[in-house]
Amino acid sequence: MKHINIDSSTSVYCLIGDPVSHSLSPVMHNTAFAHIGYNAAYLAFNVKDPAGAVAGIRALGIKGASVTIPHKVSVIKFLDEIDEDALKIGAVNTIINRDGKLFGYNSDCLGAMAALSEKVDIKNKKVVLVGAGGAARAIGFGVLFGGGNLTILNILEDEGKTLARDLGVDYYPLSHIDKIDCEILINATPVGMYPNIDAMPVEEQYLKEGMTVMDIVYNPLKTKLLKKAEEKGCITV
Repeated sequence: MKHINIDSSTSVYCLIGDPVSHSLSPVMHNTAFAHIGYNAAYLAFNVKDPAGAVAGIRALGIKGASVTIPHKVSVIKFLDEIDEDALKIGAVNTIINRDGKLFGYNSDCLGAMAALSEKVDIKNKKVVLVGAGGAARAIGFGVLFGGGNLTILNILEDEGKTLARDLGVDYYPLSHIDKIDCEILINATPVGMYPNIDAMPVEEQYLKEGMTVMDIVYNPLKTKLLKKAEEKGCITV
């Protein structure tokens, strides 16, 4: 990898979330910066105080930030302007600093739908979305926009009901999953993420041949959920 000197002209980008130790974002971004010869560095900050983090981005002149769990929703109120799509979704995963003015965007929706549409047409499909955080919000909007029939499942009832109400869909406790028909299952929770790689958001017996299973966890790239889904004859994303 080509080396870039860190100096007073180096542009700084970062990831804010909790946890972030599992994230591959610094490796990916710094490798890309070095490859194109861009004088920049990308750091990961474990953040419990999103207001303080945003103030730091502004004060230090950090050029941009990726936002991960659990701050995708709470960070919005600290930004200056929110992109129309991100505002509709109610979650931000990208912050851009333009001369001290912070803009919020959401690329989760487009990214997830692009990946899913490569494997399956979601129109009129019964889609079960596990999770109710910022990523789930974005994916939920994408599913509805694509014509899918969406159901929200979540362990925390208040969060699940709130998201379901905002999207105008049904909510059920995760424990009721066996009673719900599903053609596409999407995990939008951190369950199965490193280091808890033996965890699954649903029981193995719920996975059926022909079902499409998507997992937003990318470390590991192939989670236990995806491995079990492949064994059951599911299409995996």
